[in-house]
Amino acid sequence: MTGDYPLFAAPGDRVFTVSELTAEVRATLEGAFEEDLTVQGEVSNFKHHASRHMYFSLKDEDAVLRCVFFHPQNTALRFAPGDGLAVVARGRLGVYPPQGTYQLYVRSLLPRGEGELRAALERLKRRLADEGLFDPDRKRPLPRFPRRVGVATSPSGAAFRDIRTVLGRRWPGVEIILRAVQVQGAGAAADIAQGVRDLDAWGEADVLIVGRGGGSLEDLWAFNEEEVVRALAACKTPTISAVGHEVDWTLADLAADVRAPTPSAAAELAVPEKAEIQRDVRENVAAVITATRDYLAERRDEVTRLRGSYALRTVPRLLGERAQRVDQQLARAGRAVRHGVGEAAARYARVAAAFGALSPQATLARGYNLATRDGATVKRAADARAGETLTLHFADGRRGVHVADDQGE
Repeated sequence: MTGDYPLFAAPGDRVFTVSELTAEVRATLEGAFEEDLTVQGEVSNFKHHASRHMYFSLKDEDAVLRCVFFHPQNTALRFAPGDGLAVVARGRLGVYPPQGTYQLYVRSLLPRGEGELRAALERLKRRLADEGLFDPDRKRPLPRFPRRVGVATSPSGAAFRDIRTVLGRRWPGVEIILRAVQVQGAGAAADIAQGVRDLDAWGEADVLIVGRGGGSLEDLWAFNEEEVVRALAACKTPTISAVGHEVDWTLADLAADVRAPTPSAAAELAVPEKAEIQRDVRENVAAVITATRDYLAERRDEVTRLRGSYALRTVPRLLGERAQRVDQQLARAGRAVRHGVGEAAARYARVAAAFGALSPQATLARGYNLATRDGATVKRAADARAGETLTLHFADGRRGVHVADDQGE
């Protein structure tokens, strides 16, 4: 060696440690494969470790790729992997430094035939999602109390029996409108899509349930077809997708307003529970009655408090005092009126007496006489003409007199 360098290394060359070189390889490899990739091959050396992680290799005629499928991601598997099984794995490529090997960190694993379907499904899902067909903003709420439920499914399948049973139990009297459709095989997607359009165009259903029972990916494939997705997205009636079992999912689930894990669950989502509604009504009525009673009790207590308050206790006394004052005022007014009337009567009597003393009748009573001609008073002797007859008035009557001559005697 020359200095710190081996004989075959020139001065200035970098000398890597194993860890440094592995880190460089790892950065280069993982940088070149930043996104998940899909690899198909045959499983070999499969081992399901006690830690529940899965370790295996994928091989073909010319190469082998080490793989690791960690828990809990592998709990979603619907099949049991084993040596010799042709599969499609999807995951991230990386380097395992302790052994200096590159391997695939698996995220999903499918049998090869199903894997091809899954890849096609993912491509269609991305394209339709880019169009906004799965956007949450376009989802509509389900009606609270539907009168009619439209169902697009096979009339002979267990799904329809479950839906009908649950609807009848939860909300008796709800009308079920079945649009029988083919749910599997050639032509199923077109029939399902047309069934959705028919129920929507009919316009009498308040909510639609579209689905079927469980099955393989191939069995459920009709509900992944673009025609069905577009029919659900364009439907004006609120829709519930009920395809397969809880672990199954289809593009119809993403396009519908609500996804139910099973047909029975779809029926439960579509209608309320009658017993629950009745209980809620009873509880609400009881709450209203209790609130009313409490309110009335509070008002009664308030009235009782007011009755005992100083202000209300003094009101009757104040009213009594005011009434007594009024009585006193009325009494004084009555006395004043009577006094005034008496004085007025006395004045009237005096005036009447004075006027009575001056009256013609009083004068006649004193011995005077009054001569009249045709009702007119004859005041002077010169006014009396000889030969005429005048009426002479006395205090106690009248007499006619004959005028003898002009001079009198």
